[in-house]
Amino acid sequence: MNSIKRAYCLLILLGSFLLPSVITAQGTAGTAARYELRYLIDVPTAGMIPHGALALDMDVYHGGGLLAGVSLGAFDWLLIGISYGGGNIIGNETPAWNTIPGFQCKVRLLNESVAFPALVFGFDSQGKELYDKTLSRYSVKSMGFYAVASKNYEVVGNLSFHGGINYSLERADGDKDPNIFLGAEKSIGPVLSVLGEYDLGWNDSNHQAFGKGRGYLNLSVRVSLGKGFSLGMNMKDILKNQQEVTVGNRTLTLEYINSL
Repeated sequence: MNSIKRAYCLLILLGSFLLPSVITAQGTAGTAARYELRYLIDVPTAGMIPHGALALDMDVYHGGGLLAGVSLGAFDWLLIGISYGGGNIIGNETPAWNTIPGFQCKVRLLNESVAFPALVFGFDSQGKELYDKTLSRYSVKSMGFYAVASKNYEVVGNLSFHGGINYSLERADGDKDPNIFLGAEKSIGPVLSVLGEYDLGWNDSNHQAFGKGRGYLNLSVRVSLGKGFSLGMNMKDILKNQQEVTVGNRTLTLEYINSL
């Protein structure tokens, strides 16, 4: 049984345990969501967590990979966080830990209004999935410095659009271009949302990079499991942008948010 199947079994058991509380308390999915989306699949949004709230995140990916992070709402307008993980953590192989932890800082510059989107500026050094020590980069590069805007609408539930620009500091592959990303989220009932994102991959398409120039198209279904818990089931790199099989097609995301 591979790592993703093991994780599915574990999360199914968790979901069964939390099922009675699904209707009365929400995470980040559906029309009854209590908290804002902080990210879609791999790209950030302008969403924040409230002052005094703590967010715990876990990504499970191919190769027995596991990435865990914790974020704190220092203020309503400031989020700080740290993350760490590696490959072969789930399974019998020797873990291949990431070289250093990832750090993030996110500042809300403008709150959403009727006329304007929410605007955030941030920094995130945490890439996604396996780490290549030769090129000093992750399979999916970290955002680095970024700015992102988000706007929400009421269209048979909730509909939100997100778009931004980023400049990653993972440049040992020789690709130093800035990058653009965009995405959307649509609620389906009180506890379910579907999400999509497209990372143009301009910073991952030269002769030493992993990408073929098609960009990264990712889709996800996210469900609120209970009080503060949300589970995302992701299909990644649908356009098969990677030169080699370094991005797993299926990954899982589990988040928990609560006030201290």
